[in-house]
Amino acid sequence: MRAIPTRAGFLNARSQGSKALSKGLVIQAVRLESTEWRVGLTATRKIGNAVKRNRARRRMRALAYDYLLPIAQPGTDYVLIARHDTITANWQDMAQGFQKAINYLHRTLAGKSVPSKSSL
Repeated sequence: MRAIPTRAGFLNARSQGSKALSKGLVIQAVRLESTEWRVGLTATRKIGNAVKRNRARRRMRALAYDYLLPIAQPGTDYVLIARHDTITANWQDMAQGFQKAINYLHRTLAGKSVPSKSSL
């Protein structure tokens, strides 16, 4: 699992990708011409102070390791965006919603074509 290194990767997922909502977070995914998959985590100041944002990112990272790692598709960027209830949501509910959202995104992305590098 690699991290999305630049803001451009996050913006590409927002503008070119698909989005799914789940308990505690928003998930965006976009297909790329690559053989590896990447993940990006973000928590804005709307979530709270630095302690709360870090806790939200830790929870999202744990979701990615536990539930995304086994089913991630090569050539896909996943962006996980924290919401207000990310830090307080029940873990099982969050995990179940996360799995449903990822499956939805995989079905949605299967119908889309991969953008070429010239269009990015």
